[in-house]
Amino acid sequence: MKIKFTWKIWIWIIVLIFSLISIFYNPNYFMQKGVLINSIEQNSSAFEEGLRQGQIITAIDGKTITSIDDFSKTMEGKFNSHEKIKTTITTSKDEYIIYSNQSLNILVSDLPSTNLKTGLDLSGGARALVKAQNHELTSSEINDLVNVVSNRLNVYGISDMTIRSVSDLAGNNYMLIEIAGATPKDLENLISQQGKFEAKIGNQTIFIGGEQDITSVSRSGQESGIYSCAQAAQGYFCEFRFTVYLSEQAAEKHANITNGLEVNSTSQGNYLSKKLDLYLDDNLVESLLISESLKGRVTTQIQISGSGTGETKEEAYDNAINEMNKLQTVLITGSLPFKLEIVKLDTISPTLGENFSKYIFFAGFASLLLVGIVIFVKYRKLKLVVPSFLICTSEIIITLGIASIMGQDLDLPGIAGILAAIGTGIDDQIVMLDEIKTKEVLTIKQKIKRAFGIILGAYLTVLVSLLPLLWAGAGLLRGFAIMTIIGITIGVLITRPAFADLIKLVEDKE
Repeated sequence: MKIKFTWKIWIWIIVLIFSLISIFYNPNYFMQKGVLINSIEQNSSAFEEGLRQGQIITAIDGKTITSIDDFSKTMEGKFNSHEKIKTTITTSKDEYIIYSNQSLNILVSDLPSTNLKTGLDLSGGARALVKAQNHELTSSEINDLVNVVSNRLNVYGISDMTIRSVSDLAGNNYMLIEIAGATPKDLENLISQQGKFEAKIGNQTIFIGGEQDITSVSRSGQESGIYSCAQAAQGYFCEFRFTVYLSEQAAEKHANITNGLEVNSTSQGNYLSKKLDLYLDDNLVESLLISESLKGRVTTQIQISGSGTGETKEEAYDNAINEMNKLQTVLITGSLPFKLEIVKLDTISPTLGENFSKYIFFAGFASLLLVGIVIFVKYRKLKLVVPSFLICTSEIIITLGIASIMGQDLDLPGIAGILAAIGTGIDDQIVMLDEIKTKEVLTIKQKIKRAFGIILGAYLTVLVSLLPLLWAGAGLLRGFAIMTIIGITIGVLITRPAFADLIKLVEDKE
């Protein structure tokens, strides 16, 4: 007997195929081998040479790279001296030659096998829910805060991150920050300081960090770097300096204030009577002598200097680099508009996320198997089990396909949402099967229509109850609400109608 599929079944099949394509096909990585650059620090030599986040590294110094393990073995012990070493990095599109005496500050991952974006709960990292201290943020203020923090973290070369505004049911606004691969301490250090930078002569502010007074900051080449390292009474210290370019307004202010200062003669030369004091979050970090030649002079170019200390020369060098990067960052991005308070700080290891993914897969498969057994025991027909199993499996695939198209992160609440949607779908299938099996004198089409009335009512009830969850818990349950809504909507529009027609085909065949 020839089986004729209805248009509802064909729509289900087509949507299922497109979902599989959206999950597994990515033209950027198709048939590619190598490792993906997840992030690269903006002041690093690799960034200066043109390497960027999203590129695929295929070889280093002629050695083929196919995995993170290959990358780690090739780079291990490469930079263990202060002499600059040549590194040739080949990507899928170009080749880069880098000379450096320090780590390239590149974070890589294996090429993704699917287009699904795993959330922090599965990929590992840190999450912070942040609010302003002693201030209720308005919608415009929280958006400004998100933009400033994004700029600050982008300067550090952090790309695998999510920063967005969220609110709770009471209307309070928060900022949610998620950074894959970071520790809670890393995240806390990045946002705990306001980054308020001021350069003062006496009690008068000459310029502050941010675009208003700073036109550009040198981060590489001859105008930026470590220029001396020496042994101190305890350990070592290394000094850094970099060039800052001021706006015309800041330069004129500098000229007006220095014009009234006296000149003092020292063994090192002639300098003005007051220094240029640098403050970060109201703490004095450096005092710079002002040369006599700058008295009353409008100059847009000044040098900022500082130092780092450590028990070893290498430790002092690294600390100096970190201090220089911090100063450069706050000079570029400016201070945060508010002092921040971390309301909730979470972390999860990638290993735990991996194990959880496996457990979820086996649990989902076991659930589907158990549902099949229950349906078989209740209705005594294997032909009813097969459509139910196919529909449940397809609902998971279609939900994941839509999530990949939307760019929705797959986190623990999202997985719970998928399971909840599948549970709702199984309930609907049983409602339809019970209606079909009633002994009332109605056609199968009429019974299915009556079942759909019940299913549609349940769908609207669940949909309305899920909407508040988009804001509940300051947005931390958003993934659950979104994935559940996607799942139950797919069920009502696509898979339930297809299931009804599949059951109708089975009954008509009998």
